[in-house]
Amino acid sequence: MALIGIIFFALMLVGAPIAFAIGISGFTFFLTSDVMPVSIGVQKIATVSQSFPLLAVPFFVLAGHLMNESGITDRLFTFSKVAVGWMAGGLAQVSIILSTLMGGVSGSAVADAAMEARVLGPQMISNGYSKGYSAAVIALSSLITSTIPPSIGLILYGYVGQVSIGRLFMAGIIPGMLMMLFLMVAAWLIARKRGYVMTDMRKPTAAEFGRAAWGAKWALLFPVLLIGTIRGGLFTPSEVGAFAVVYAIVIGKVAHGDMTFEAIKRAFAHALSDIGLIMLIILMSGMIGFAIIFLQVPQDVAHFMLQSLSNPILIVAVILVSLFIAGLFFESTILVLLLTPILVPVVTKAGVDPVHFGILMMTIVTFGSMTPPVGVAMFTVCSLLDTKVEEYVKEALPFIGAILALIALLLFVPEIVLFLPNLTYGG
Repeated sequence: MALIGIIFFALMLVGAPIAFAIGISGFTFFLTSDVMPVSIGVQKIATVSQSFPLLAVPFFVLAGHLMNESGITDRLFTFSKVAVGWMAGGLAQVSIILSTLMGGVSGSAVADAAMEARVLGPQMISNGYSKGYSAAVIALSSLITSTIPPSIGLILYGYVGQVSIGRLFMAGIIPGMLMMLFLMVAAWLIARKRGYVMTDMRKPTAAEFGRAAWGAKWALLFPVLLIGTIRGGLFTPSEVGAFAVVYAIVIGKVAHGDMTFEAIKRAFAHALSDIGLIMLIILMSGMIGFAIIFLQVPQDVAHFMLQSLSNPILIVAVILVSLFIAGLFFESTILVLLLTPILVPVVTKAGVDPVHFGILMMTIVTFGSMTPPVGVAMFTVCSLLDTKVEEYVKEALPFIGAILALIALLLFVPEIVLFLPNLTYGG
C-alpha cells in the first residue's frame, strides 16, 4: 500500500491528470502482487462501470446543465432577490439563498460557484461590495451544495461506502439549511459594519413574495419531488436522476418556453465533458478500492485508531482534521473515492452512524475547494471576478469561522443530522 501511495503522490507532483495518477498507482498493485493477476485489475475497472446506483451521477450532472438552460436558474435568482435582497448585504444574501436552492438542482459546488460568479459577481462589485467579499461569499456559499440533495458527493459516498443514498439525502437537508443560516448571519454582520445596503430595495409585501415564489414554483418544487419520490419508493436515486433530466426538459420547454434544441445541445456538450471527467476518475479508482480492501487497510486503520482512542467523537474529530488537511490539496471526488472504503468501517466499528459521518465528511472535503492552495471553486470565482487570492482569503475568514462552528455543532449533536432520516426511514 505504501508503494501505491508513493507513486500516486509522485504522479500528482509532476502534474499528471488525476484519473491517470489514480489508475497507474492502482495498476502498480497488480503488477507487483505475487497473488493477483494483472487481468483482475482490468476487470475491476469494468466492474465499477457495471453499477446501477452509479447512473445517478451522470443523470444529475446532465439535469443540472439542462436546468441552467431551462430558465430555472433565472427564476430562482429573481425569487432570491425579492426574498432577501432588501437585507443588509442583500446581494450576498441572494448568493447564499441561491446556493441553497441551486443545491437542489445542480448538485455541484464548483458549477454553482461559477454560475453565481457570472450572474451575481459583477452586480455585487458594481454596488460597492469589495471584490474579495464578493468572491468569498459566492465561493463559500456554494459549499451548501455538498449536503443539500442531490449532492453528487453524497451519491458517490453512498455508492462507495454502501450507505443508503436515500438516508443521506434526508440527512443533508437540515445541515444544509443551517449552513445557509450561519453564512447569512456572517454576511449580515459584515455588511452592516461596512454599509453594504441596496438603497433601491425594500422589504417585499406578501403579494410580491408570493408572485416571485409562484414564478419559481417549478424550481422550488423539484427538491420536494426528488425527496418525496425516493422516500415513497416510486424511484431509486438513479431513477430519480433520469426523472430530473425529463423534468428539466419538460419544464424548460412547456412551462418556461426557454428550452430550445440549441440549448439542449449546449447542456449535453457541457454535461458530457463533466461526466467524462468524473466517470474516468471513478473507473480508475476501482483498482485502488480493490487493493485497499484486499490489503485489509480498513481493519488496520480501525485497529490503530480504536487502540489509541476510545471516544467516538474524538475519533471522528481526528479523522475530520485529517480530511480537512487532505482537502487543501486534493479534489473532493478523489478523497471520497479513495478514503470512504477505509473510513466507513472505522467509524462504524467505533459506533458512529455512517450517515452522520457522511454529511461531516462531504462538508469538510468539499470545504477544501474553497481554500488555498488548490481550491477549485476559489480559483474559479477569483479568476472570473479578477480578485487576488490574498484578498479573497482575508474576506473569507468570517465565513470559514461560521462553517467550522457549524461542523463542530453537527459533530457534537448528531441528532441534528439523523433526525430526518430516522423520522422517515426509522432509526
